[in-house]
This record gives sequence, C-alpha cells and structure tokens, in this order.
Amino acid sequence: MEGMKGMEGMEGYDKHAFEPFAVTVDLAVFTVRAGALQVLLVERGQQPYAGRWALPGGFVLPEESAETAARRELAEETGLSDVSGLHLEQLRTYSEPDRDPRMRVVSVAYTALLPDPPEPRGGGDAASARWLPYDGAGSLAFDHDRILADARERVGAKLEYTCLATAFCPPQFTLGELQQVYETVWGTALDRPNFRRKVLATPGFVEPVPGAARLTGGRGKPAALYRAGTATALRPPLLRPAPVPPPVPPVSPPVSPPAPAPAPQSSEGRSA
Repeated sequence: MEGMKGMEGMEGYDKHAFEPFAVTVDLAVFTVRAGALQVLLVERGQQPYAGRWALPGGFVLPEESAETAARRELAEETGLSDVSGLHLEQLRTYSEPDRDPRMRVVSVAYTALLPDPPEPRGGGDAASARWLPYDGAGSLAFDHDRILADARERVGAKLEYTCLATAFCPPQFTLGELQQVYETVWGTALDRPNFRRKVLATPGFVEPVPGAARLTGGRGKPAALYRAGTATALRPPLLRPAPVPPPVPPVSPPVSPPAPAPAPQSSEGRSA
C-alpha cells in the first residue's frame, strides 16, 4: 500500500508522451605526479570517437544512482576499484542536445582526486587507460575538453577556501609537498615562508605528526610531517596570487619626417 500512495491521481499519465533520453556519468580524475598535474583518461574502444582519449564514464543503469554509476564505471574502465583516499564530488550537469551523436544524452560530471594513485588498466569498452599531463591531454572526445577545463577551475577555486589540497596528499605529508599541490594546480610559484606561515596559522588545516620526519633530498634536517586536520573550510581563505600582467614596452616618441630638401634653382633665375 505504501508504494501505491505516490501513484494516486496518475491514472491518465502517459510516460511515453516524452522523448526518452539517456543519463551518463563522466569523471575528471586528477592527481599530482612528478611535480605535474595529471588527469586519468581512457582510449575509446568503440564508436563514436574510437581511438580518441576521453574521460572515464558511461551510462547510468536503471537501478543505480549517478554516484554509484561513477564509481562502477571508474572501476570497469580503469581498474581503479579499491582506491583508498578517493575524493569524489559532483561537478555539474551537461545537457546540450547535440553533445552525443548517438542520441540525446545528459551527463552528470564528477571531479575526483587521488593521492599517489596506482597505474590504471583499460577495461570494459575502454581500449586502454593512462595518466597523462593535464597540458598534454590534447583534444578529447565529446565535450570532455569543456568538462575537464571546468573541473580544473573548480578544483583551483576550492583550494582557496577549503582543505581540499590535502586530498592530493598521502596520509602523512610535508608542508613542501602540500605547497607543491597548490603550485601545480594553480600553475604559479608561491613564497615558501609565507605559505608555511598561512598554513600553520589556519586552525584545523593540518596537524603535526608527533615525532615523525622525512628526508626531502636536501642537506638540511628532515622535514616535519603533518596530516589533514579536522577543518573543512579555510578561514581566512588562502587566495591564489593575482596574475602579473606582462610588462608594457616603452613607447618611443614619434619621429618627425625629415624636412624636404629645397629645390635647386635654375641658372636663369640667378642674378647677374
């Protein structure tokens, strides 16, 4: 009886009166490897766009939610099923009528962050899977270039006012590694003492790991280790530096054209 209450008054409703469409999920999965922002891509094994790189994703099944479908597709197409530390959040919905040549498809896009991820392997309808530098991904299938750019901007903005940067880090990390996350995602260098001061002055951003330290390759003493704190928001926010405009070349004063030389006088016009 409980299941029938929602059907009251719907006897005349015709679900076939509207054109059907499909719902998919797409995932923009980022990590920081070798000092560069990298994104997880799959090579499409089927048409349309066979052989092109694309974001992992696929169709939502009738009995599952969009987030369940996102995690399933990530496991099927890349082999990343048992991933600890995966930070997954919904980005936005993409619903342009012509975004998929097969039929009307509405996609729910997700952004995912992974610290120290394993190597992927292609599966399902993906011929292969690979971590590629964000700047070297090239032109992607469907509207995935737009989704990837939107996801990069969302992540960069959230680093300013949330503790999201720690999701790129292993469970224990140095402040230098945390700074590298900001520099990599924002694409700009940060002042080390100023960054350290702001991080340690923000309540709940990071917590020191007692007695733990790590050699960082230099000749100095080992760097102290930290872990993510209990805060979720940064107060005050850690704002990215404003882009420095290129220097304006000096403007040279206008050069006046030389005065024309006087015309030579003829011999007839000279006085005797």
